Amino acid sequence: MRDNDNQARSVKGPATANALTNEDEDGTEDENELAAHWQRVKSRLRVELGEDVYSSWFAGVTPEAMSGKTVHLSVPTRFLKSWIGSHYLERMLALWQEQDARVVRLELSVRGPAFGRAGAKGAWGRASEAPAAGSTAEQTASPRPGYGAPGTIATFPPAGDGRERALGSPLDPRHSFDSFIVGASNQLAHAAASQVATSDSAEGTGFNILFMHGAVGLGKTHLLQATAWESRRRRQPDRILYLTAERFMYRFVAALKAQDALGFKDHLRGIDLLLIDDMQFLQGKSIQQEFCHTLNALMESGRQVVVAADRPPAELDSLDDRMRSRLSAGLVVDIRPLGRSLRLAILRAKREAAARRFPTLQISDSVLEYVADQVIGNGRELEGAFTRIVAHNQLTNSEITVEMAERAIRDLVRTAEPRRVRIEHIQKVVAKHFNVSRQDIVSSRRNRSIVRPRQISMYLAKTLTDRSFPEIGRRFGGRDHTTVLHAVRKIEGLIKEDRLLAEEVELLKRMVEE
Repeated sequence: MRDNDNQARSVKGPATANALTNEDEDGTEDENELAAHWQRVKSRLRVELGEDVYSSWFAGVTPEAMSGKTVHLSVPTRFLKSWIGSHYLERMLALWQEQDARVVRLELSVRGPAFGRAGAKGAWGRASEAPAAGSTAEQTASPRPGYGAPGTIATFPPAGDGRERALGSPLDPRHSFDSFIVGASNQLAHAAASQVATSDSAEGTGFNILFMHGAVGLGKTHLLQATAWESRRRRQPDRILYLTAERFMYRFVAALKAQDALGFKDHLRGIDLLLIDDMQFLQGKSIQQEFCHTLNALMESGRQVVVAADRPPAELDSLDDRMRSRLSAGLVVDIRPLGRSLRLAILRAKREAAARRFPTLQISDSVLEYVADQVIGNGRELEGAFTRIVAHNQLTNSEITVEMAERAIRDLVRTAEPRRVRIEHIQKVVAKHFNVSRQDIVSSRRNRSIVRPRQISMYLAKTLTDRSFPEIGRRFGGRDHTTVLHAVRKIEGLIKEDRLLAEEVELLKRMVEE
């Protein structure tokens, strides 16, 4: 075999910094295939993290070569190398493995003259730095699936057959119970996940299935991975399995192609705790049937299952009725939008973590309060805003003030000018949220399950439109204006006393205005 079988393919020269040599006789990956894999990984990162976070951190990443089972990527600065290595490399590896199962490691390096024009500006506007000698320290592959540590190189157990290849999705070491900030909107989900993690069996929790649902960026993945980490610490690690729905589908199809479906099923049904993330993406009749059989087998043997999705089981239209019914039979917990106090607590925790990394970093409470008031979407948007502020400070040495923060996150702040809202749209959004019909809301029925959504709809109609009380009353089945006035005052009073209701109404406002 030739000497260069396991060596990285060289870059052709400064004029073709991103070019790689063509596919060699041994069938190693050529430049087109490598570029295609990276393009798909970038697309997934853009969707998962948002355009702003993606542009900030990944626009300057370039695939350079592949040697053996290692993909070599370059970035323009050491700062980018450090940040991506600490925060995103494990996820990048998982996404790459979905494109090419042979890859077991990603390696980051800082571009020097060999990769491009000397002194060229990187993504942050500074000259690219050459890597210091010995700056790329390899980390040993973890002996257990998913135990990748953050750093310059991401590793995964080597490929083998269906049973040798690790089935689990990678776990982020930052996602622990200690780093999860608890608030009114996620307190129940946190308590349920903690109980699963610390109990030896489903008998100890009182429920076989824990189903957590909520919008994007509210902490579902964090809680699932924290449960996996803590359970592995307390129990036999190889009997704890964390999988995204996409990974589950990929592994199932791969097992079918390898004629090892039986081994795949035996492995799944032999574990103590199964955690499935992003259940809404589970597609395919045969795959859903297999997952349902797995659920039944685990429940009958007293094992534990934890599932996360963006909607409750009854609203997962892509799943068949049997699976929705099975998931609904467990403990279903809603993770609500982040309130201001929780957003502020999250930012303060991030400030403490950033201060350990950058000892000279100074961020005042007034800056954090400004960000908490302006970025009200979800935890990922909040993290993106904080990351931008820190990056501006570290790269430009500018003092972190409210004015600087305003400039840094200007495009993340939603416009204060609301679009025109129709009362009919409010009624539809509220009806769907409370699982009633729009006809119920405008009807004369006075069931408690109907009255509260009707009152909230009237309150939103008054606060989000310029309609008068009599006009609103006519849109709600010809009611008198005093009925509308009573409903508005009733909800205003309840919001002051009930924080959960206040957060729910705030969520409905955003849903109506989207």
